[in-house]
Amino acid sequence: MNTAQMRCLGCNKGFTHYGLSRHIRSTQNSRCHAVYGVSQAPPGFRSIPDGSAVSSLASIPNTALTTNPGEASSDHLVNNGTNEYPVWMAQSSGDSAVDRFPFGSPGAPIASPSDNATMNGANLRAPGDSIWTPFRSQCDWEIAHWAKMRGPTSSAVTELLAIPELVERLELSYRTTRELNSIIDNNLPGPPPFQCIELDVGNEHLEFFCRDALQCIRSLYGDPEFTKGMAFAPERHYTDDERTCHVVNEMYTGDLWWSVQATLESCRPGATVIPIILSSGKTQLTVFRGKTAYPVYLTIGNIPKEIRRKPSRHAQILIGYIPTTKLEGISNKTARRQTGVDMMSVDGIWRRCHPIFAVFIGDYPEQGLVTCTYNGRCPKCLVSRDQIGEFRSFPLRTTSDAMKTYCLADEEVHVFHRACREAGVKPVFHPFWESLPFADIFQSITPDILHQLLQGVAKHVIAWLTSPTVFGSVAINARCRSLPPNHHIRLFANGITTLSRVSGQEHKNMCSILLGLVVDLPLPGGQVPSRVIKAVRALLDFIYLAKFSSHTSETLHHLQDSLARFHDNKAVFVDLGTRENFNLPKLHALLHYRPSILLFGTTDNYSTEQTERLHIDFTKNAYRATNHKGEYLQMTTWLERREKVQRHAVFIKQEQDGHREPGTQTELVMPIGPLKAHNGYLRMVQHPTVKAVLFDDLVRKYGAIDFPDALGDFIAHMNHPGASTTALHAHAADTLIPFRAVPVFHRIRFVASADCENSGTVDAVNATPERIDLHRHVVPSRFDTVLVRNGQDRARANKGRRIAQVRVIFQIPNKAFYDVFPNPDTIHINPTTHLAYVEWFTPLPATPDPIHLMYRVSRLTQNGQRCASIIPVESISSSVHLFPRFGPTIPHDWNTFSVLEHSQSFYVNPFASEHSYLTFA
Repeated sequence: MNTAQMRCLGCNKGFTHYGLSRHIRSTQNSRCHAVYGVSQAPPGFRSIPDGSAVSSLASIPNTALTTNPGEASSDHLVNNGTNEYPVWMAQSSGDSAVDRFPFGSPGAPIASPSDNATMNGANLRAPGDSIWTPFRSQCDWEIAHWAKMRGPTSSAVTELLAIPELVERLELSYRTTRELNSIIDNNLPGPPPFQCIELDVGNEHLEFFCRDALQCIRSLYGDPEFTKGMAFAPERHYTDDERTCHVVNEMYTGDLWWSVQATLESCRPGATVIPIILSSGKTQLTVFRGKTAYPVYLTIGNIPKEIRRKPSRHAQILIGYIPTTKLEGISNKTARRQTGVDMMSVDGIWRRCHPIFAVFIGDYPEQGLVTCTYNGRCPKCLVSRDQIGEFRSFPLRTTSDAMKTYCLADEEVHVFHRACREAGVKPVFHPFWESLPFADIFQSITPDILHQLLQGVAKHVIAWLTSPTVFGSVAINARCRSLPPNHHIRLFANGITTLSRVSGQEHKNMCSILLGLVVDLPLPGGQVPSRVIKAVRALLDFIYLAKFSSHTSETLHHLQDSLARFHDNKAVFVDLGTRENFNLPKLHALLHYRPSILLFGTTDNYSTEQTERLHIDFTKNAYRATNHKGEYLQMTTWLERREKVQRHAVFIKQEQDGHREPGTQTELVMPIGPLKAHNGYLRMVQHPTVKAVLFDDLVRKYGAIDFPDALGDFIAHMNHPGASTTALHAHAADTLIPFRAVPVFHRIRFVASADCENSGTVDAVNATPERIDLHRHVVPSRFDTVLVRNGQDRARANKGRRIAQVRVIFQIPNKAFYDVFPNPDTIHINPTTHLAYVEWFTPLPATPDPIHLMYRVSRLTQNGQRCASIIPVESISSSVHLFPRFGPTIPHDWNTFSVLEHSQSFYVNPFASEHSYLTFA
């Protein structure tokens, strides 16, 4: 289909797209074997399915091929006899497939260097030393760990140790904080130490504190904490064996790693790419004095994002407090990226590693600083200021074009400044990235969910909606006070416009309810609000899709489509007089989300939310531990000691758990398919909240009006599963219930992990009656709505899903269970089964509303009474949040605690959680 000529990098012959693939498979040319690594190809070697890898290789510039391919075959690769790195590997499991890099030997082991050193960060102990060394005992270590990690001041620790006989009785190895610091400084290994670089700038003497970047990379690469899931080669994931739908999630599934790997393998097979991820941002150290800092953090894309985004895993290293200094330090290692540097991972395997600058994480001001672009301009493309609000593509900035300008830096200054002005970049003298191979600084700028979406576009849209020319703040705030509660929903009792200094998390909470606040609201002058609603829905879709932890070709199409829908309807805000134009750089940045996700993986690989959290641990807390005089020296010393103590704690835990042999660790299981709606695992407490609640109290306090009848129907259905409806009613009427009270639970909990009882709660359902708290305040009742799996409705468009309100969570009393169910072997419940009395809503319609795209449901009634039944709790899949249909005005008796009882019609909120979005959007 593709007739374009491509050239083999080995023999320089021209081929068609698929002809090159066949040539690679069948060639006998040794140079081709060396370049593509097919000399040992197995008989089942397959051609590259889509030719994309060949296409990327064919586009490699000749300057990347200065190494003689014939010489590359003599690299010191190790073959351990297990065929660990075959030329082509494909995995398939049902509805998903994985393709490994098809040629060369990416991530291959190499022979151990002659100066084989101990793994970076490993504890060196003499034979016979205890695991607590250099401390005398566990007590000695635990007190030291507490002193450094729990925040007491040095003076407080010294005063504690000065208590008579304390040191002697506990047999401690230190008597003062100074002695403890000496033990830590001289005997515990840790990340690379900070260095102080002194510079004179004008009349000012500056001290820059930084670390050696390469040593930081070694430290992360060899850290035992990251044994599971480390990636050493790129992969391509698909949802099907036909490879028609691409999947991206981790950084090694993105196109950048694949492209760089192709370049390196064409020069010298056996490379291991280490994508460097840098992040920086301005943070405030003091509240009133305005003192700020610019910390810079480093991590590597080989570490799974699930680990990188958790500050407690210490996968991010602070490398400096001045971005320019640290970034220039990284650029000095050009040769290391071209020829590689040998590194040993925690499994004891040495590889030839190529650190490359891949991603920069920062807010818009920092993006402009590193790309040398002006404020108000896009750091990734050449869009002009007056076109930045348009929905169309513009030529991308490239490092090669920028270097044509910056190569004039050593020429006459006026010529240089004029060239920079024409190119739309700042006249910076030799930017740090000009000598970085395989790096494109403009391409490395990544999406910023926190500042671009939550604190950017979402903030703007909320301001537009609450403008008097649109819906106004009074009506929207009134609706905030009448939303029902839910585990995932934050209720703004005073409205969303009364807050000051709104955080990113608060904007995220607002987005989860924003659509319900504006649906059915009238516009001034009787105008039709459909375009406003469509614009809001499109933007919310984009925000939620952009946060996906795994994307497919289909979801990326939806991402782009949602952005198109927003631009199609945004003009309504101009028509209403709220905006004059949409020349907002943060709105324009949304155009670059899809290409960045394809290059670097999903946005949780490079979230600025992680950077904001790191500021607390590495900068704010460090500053508070100083006397605020010469603070950076004290901050770096404080950080080094904490990192050494943290590393020693990890070492002790691993020693106590027992060592694993290199190469035998269990790999971290990473999802290779698209996101699926999964709300966690059901967990119920062992004992009921109330041991026995009378049926009369269930009716009076819990509102379970038909509980006795529903229980009779449930027992009849369990005992006679094949009976007709008429027969079941007869059996239910004849059922004698030998008890008048049941044990009741007030909460259903869903946890993240099936293996851990203490796993964090990801969802919860409450069914609590009105009560009096310890302060004698009345706490209103709360009965949450849930999504129920209903097997009888699986032929419907919504695949057997029903919405219900939980009134009572209970169990059949143990003493009466076998009296009620005389044949327990024929039913699917047992004495420990939890049941729920629920009131039903109408079935979900086949299609949502065409304007706001939400499903509408109402109370299901019969003869004026709500329809209710009893179901096993295990059939509840999640909580569900409902927006009441407010109409133009809100009735006076509606509030957060009564709206579910008074309103009869609702919209299903698809933005309450990721599970809700995957289910209803």
